[in-house]
Amino acid sequence: GMASLMQTYARLPVTFSHGEGVYLYDTDGRRYLDGIAGIAVNGLGHAHPAVTAAIREQADKLVHTSNLYRIEKQEQLAEALTSLAGMENCFFGNSGAEANEAAIKLARLYGHGRGVGKPGIVVLEGAFHGRTLATLSATGNRKIQAGFEPLVSGFIRAPRNDAQALQQIAANNPDVVAVLLEPIQGEGGVKPLSAEYLQSVRQICDQQSWLLMLDEVQTGNGRTGSYFAYQGLNLLPDVVTTAKGLGNGVPIGACLARGAAAGVLGAGHHGSTYGGNPLVCATALAVIDTIRNEDLCANALAMGQVIRDTLLNDSAARHIREIRGSGLMLGIALERECGDLVSAGLEAGLLINVTAGDTIRLLPPLVIAEDEARDLASGVATLIRDLCH
Repeated sequence: GMASLMQTYARLPVTFSHGEGVYLYDTDGRRYLDGIAGIAVNGLGHAHPAVTAAIREQADKLVHTSNLYRIEKQEQLAEALTSLAGMENCFFGNSGAEANEAAIKLARLYGHGRGVGKPGIVVLEGAFHGRTLATLSATGNRKIQAGFEPLVSGFIRAPRNDAQALQQIAANNPDVVAVLLEPIQGEGGVKPLSAEYLQSVRQICDQQSWLLMLDEVQTGNGRTGSYFAYQGLNLLPDVVTTAKGLGNGVPIGACLARGAAAGVLGAGHHGSTYGGNPLVCATALAVIDTIRNEDLCANALAMGQVIRDTLLNDSAARHIREIRGSGLMLGIALERECGDLVSAGLEAGLLINVTAGDTIRLLPPLVIAEDEARDLASGVATLIRDLCH
């Protein structure tokens, strides 16, 4: 039982046995509307036929060979992903943290190549980049770092949406070689960076020959209404990392690069035993095809609007400070702490998440239909009314 697991999660008292679309069923046969999609992973929902078929078909043939050999599905996925992203090449790992590790190593090697002895990377307050030693050092949350010192050095913290602070860092730190940021901070409370700020960051990076590296682990793969969030912001990074929704539940992460960044990592510089194996690449290809064929980016935008409208037209709206985010990555900030809503939601058959204390985070599957989006929003509105009455 649970006693055999390291207690790294305070788990909710429910076990799911199967799912279909936006619904999950527990071991007692009770149905739940999934408003969190495995933390932005199950973009195509549960038991999607295209995903199931891809896994079955590939498992029948070949699961793993290692990167000592060419892998056809990996090459096809790299081609599909780079062309979607406007990038040139990519490296596959197994998670978002690993994709960010690859980006951090790439930035440092890029810096050393330019004669910088101790290359620095600018990261933002409120950021979340993972839980490995380098990525938790890059994360802007003391709680996640506490007890794991010594942290990895070489990260410079900047306030978000403040281009002037970045100019100052540029003037005072000749060792900076890159900026790493999430277009919408996920764990930090669903906080979007403004388009103006991101344009300024791009300009500063160009002036300084810094790499602009975007962490699209949570925002990517259709979540915000364009395949990557930067595509809705009229911006092109030098490096982009992604994971979560890319495999719909099979573990895969990717670090994509273009221009000077694309030529940095060479043979022997980085690796991953499982990274980009036939099984996960076949699955990710099916995910990408489905997102494109079913126009799920457009659906994410439309359904995000339905959720917003439903919430704002409900009497619960007077308890909502603001609704942040884009597409189906939404943060509903309340006037008070609302951590208890997760359990209340579970009892009501709704799976939601609370981040940054006062913000309900919704990340439903991109395949959600209009009536399901309304159900999710009115369910959340009821929870808010009950909390704030």
